Amino acid sequence: MNLGKTLFAQLMDFVPWKTFYRIVGRYGGDHRVRTLSCAEQWRVMAFAQLTYRESLRDIEACLGAQASKLYHMGLRSPVSRSTLADANERRDWRIYAELGQRLIAQARTLYADEELMRASSPSIRPAVSSSPVPSAISMPGACTRPQWIAAPA
Repeated sequence: MNLGKTLFAQLMDFVPWKTFYRIVGRYGGDHRVRTLSCAEQWRVMAFAQLTYRESLRDIEACLGAQASKLYHMGLRSPVSRSTLADANERRDWRIYAELGQRLIAQARTLYADEELMRASSPSIRPAVSSSPVPSAISMPGACTRPQWIAAPA
């Protein structure tokens, strides 16, 4: 019997949730939302990014295959493709862009003393995507990105 947190839950502990909820409130992200909150959308899209999911159908199938673990990922119920598509279309993209900037600033302070950060600090830019997929930091030698993530400018 597993008594610890899942790896995904441990990764989500690094997200500054208090700041995230403040950003969501600023842009009215959860106004009149019944099923999929901004925090749940962030978790789903972070999961999709980390597991290289290629479509909403792929995300839905992957999450549905592990329905018993959704609660431990911070999701109240299974996520349908149409709900996720509506949330991706209607939510203000600035919520996730601002959170991405906060996460990048947090990473820069954590790794300011690392050789890699000192050598390439000015050239580190977030990867920008047309979807609200969580931003990633492009590092030299990192693994290849899926096709839907744009290369750094």
